[in-house]
Amino acid sequence: MKREIDLDLKQRAQKVLPNGMYGHESTLLLPQSYPQFFSKAEGAYLWDADGNKYLDFMCAYGPNVLGYADARINEVAVAQLEKGDAMTGPSPAMVELAEVMTDMVSHADWAMFCKNGTDATTMAKTIARAQTSKRIILVAAGAYHGAAPWCTPMPSGVIDEDRAHIQMYDYNSVKSLEAAVAEAGDDLAGVFATPFKHDAFTDQALPDPAYAKRARELCDQTGALLIVDDIRAGFRLTRDCSWELIGVRPDLSTWGKSFANGLPISALLGSNSTREGAGSIYATGSFWFSAVPMVAALKTLQILRESDYLEHMIALGEQLRAGLQSAADEAGMGFRQTGPVQMPLFLFDDDPDFRTGFAWSEAMLRRGIYVHPWHNMFLCQAMTEADIDLTIAAAREAFAEVKQARTSLEPHPVVAAMFASMAAE
Repeated sequence: MKREIDLDLKQRAQKVLPNGMYGHESTLLLPQSYPQFFSKAEGAYLWDADGNKYLDFMCAYGPNVLGYADARINEVAVAQLEKGDAMTGPSPAMVELAEVMTDMVSHADWAMFCKNGTDATTMAKTIARAQTSKRIILVAAGAYHGAAPWCTPMPSGVIDEDRAHIQMYDYNSVKSLEAAVAEAGDDLAGVFATPFKHDAFTDQALPDPAYAKRARELCDQTGALLIVDDIRAGFRLTRDCSWELIGVRPDLSTWGKSFANGLPISALLGSNSTREGAGSIYATGSFWFSAVPMVAALKTLQILRESDYLEHMIALGEQLRAGLQSAADEAGMGFRQTGPVQMPLFLFDDDPDFRTGFAWSEAMLRRGIYVHPWHNMFLCQAMTEADIDLTIAAAREAFAEVKQARTSLEPHPVVAAMFASMAAE
């Protein structure tokens, strides 16, 4: 595969961007052959700056749920853009979108819109404190809730005061949650939970219903707010808040990524019991009220309600999981697939520094399949059975290639250094 344009862009970026790139878009923690820059996306496919084409299982880290450049979404977005986007006030689409989302999400009575997941989770934290007049927020150890100082996984530039009154518990552990709630005492404002355990670098885990129900009970007993962070999984597990699947309704839920099929918008939804707190805080942004993402969200949500997109993704996910497991077994590779089938994570046994996973991901990339070595992935409606067959065939070859080279594989330098640092701590 050609890499000339991408390599040139990386060199230029080093001069004008910190580390050449930042945040989750940095390729420092990806195989070294992975492209950084992309020129086109359509359906389930992605083209890098050099024109190499990939079946994309990252889906832009989640926003692509229907397919890149979906004509139905583009049509309404362009039409609204010609009328107005960021204006002195919001368009009527804001009210309609709030009506639609509160109708779709069982626990929700009101909505607030913003741009990023971090915006929504930070508002949820603030509202929990405003509503309860308490301070402590519980989050599961290892969970990702955004890039603000209170929740970022990277400690650089963060001081103790930024994390004041943020305390940890272990996901899916009733005992750990109960202990954390007891330690918080009369100062507990809220409990964050992800729809399932989708932490990086580790196997995914579905929520234990006993844990989820106990979280609801403890919040009811203490007056704290239960917050489900549905930024990543929203509308990918069900057409409602994800914890509806286990019969638990939160007080607040945060949304982003997929509900406008890639246009920049996120949301915070809440029940009437939190309306006073929501109305008392000041949270805003110049582009939070932009009309184009809101009409795109309205069209996307219409399609999600009326189509079999979810059932289609689940069927493809089951096909993919079975095919990959068969290919791995044939190769004699210890290959683990965890998480919902439509949001899979792939890891290897006996691979503590991820060298096997990185090598396999690179082998898949050379065959035109973009997978991630340590982050959960996503399926989208635009994928087909033929795409899954293509992936399984590529995986069969990649397993064989990596098995043959396994004894000579080298660890990824940045990942190895990161794990060494964590072990030292």
